[in-house]
Parts: sequence; C-alpha cells; structure tokens
Amino acid sequence: MELTYTLQGDYLIPDLTLPEKAAHIGKYGMLRKTYLKNHRKGIYASLMLAGKLNGHLAETDRTAKERIERIMEKMLTESPPLDKAANPLSWTGHLNSLRHSAEETVLAEIVYS
Repeated sequence: MELTYTLQGDYLIPDLTLPEKAAHIGKYGMLRKTYLKNHRKGIYASLMLAGKLNGHLAETDRTAKERIERIMEKMLTESPPLDKAANPLSWTGHLNSLRHSAEETVLAEIVYS
C-alpha cells in the first residue's frame, strides 16, 4: 500500500480517504443518522470511520419500509377499511391512522434502538 502525503506548513499529512458507496438514504435512514449523531456518538463515529455509515443507513431505511408494509398488511386484515366509494374521507382517515401506528412501531423498533 502506497501512501501519498500533502505538505502543510512544516508537516506532511497523509492523504487518507475511505471508500464510501453511494447509496440512497430515505426518510428512515436520515432519522437513524440524526439519532446516532445525537444519542449514540460512539456507534456513529465507528460506522463513519469504518466507511460503513451510508450502508448502515440505507439498510435501516430499506428494513423500515419493508416492516411498515408488513405491519400495514396485518393491520388491514385485522381492521379492514370501509368502502372507499361510499365514504372516501373515512377510508382515507382509517388508512392514515393505520399507517401512523405502523410507523410509530417501526420508529421504536428499528430507528431509535
């Protein structure tokens, strides 16, 4: 392994960069990043220094989205919505309520743990 150096004043500073894969980080990944940065600084620093932070955040986002979909399917079978054509506002309100409940569960289980 060959290192290159940059001269800054009287000191030679090594040019160190970590390979970081470009990965899409969505809502839940960004929430996880903020949580780690503010409440789990050691984990955040170790993931960042190892070059695994973006991968971890992308995986967290993907897992959270999949979990929300599974919870929504289960909740819809247990509590089916009313007829959309008969009362669209009640139908929308019911689905939004289920989605918020599923999201709260996922935030507690995956993002803020």
